[in-house]
Amino acid sequence: QVQLAESGGGSVQAGGSLRLSCVASGTMYVRNCMGWFRQTPGKEREGVAGISSDGTTTYADSVKGRFTISQGNANKKILYLQMDSLKPEDSAEYVCAAYTRQFSVCNAGLNAGGYNYWGQGTQVTVSV
Repeated sequence: QVQLAESGGGSVQAGGSLRLSCVASGTMYVRNCMGWFRQTPGKEREGVAGISSDGTTTYADSVKGRFTISQGNANKKILYLQMDSLKPEDSAEYVCAAYTRQFSVCNAGLNAGGYNYWGQGTQVTVSV
């Protein structure tokens, strides 16, 4: 079992920055992947950014050039999302996700169905 705990959400003015963190506890097998999703009431969950165990990253078009996903250098079980040039439309609950399963390779990218563990979420609010 894997538990995911997010932190770093908050309120910021448009144009500002926030850095989200997600700490995974439990067993993460080698060929895993992790990602960030966001959700607002009445809308479907949206994939924001994903990273695979080989370092390959994927971004939603809406955040390319503004958001950066990364993992800790020494601890790959820590996931970050650096969010710059924030816009009001970035306001949402941001949720960390992970896929890990023994003898299995993750190809989830921004597909929510490809992840098998989810965090509780952290709220991001961007004001004009």
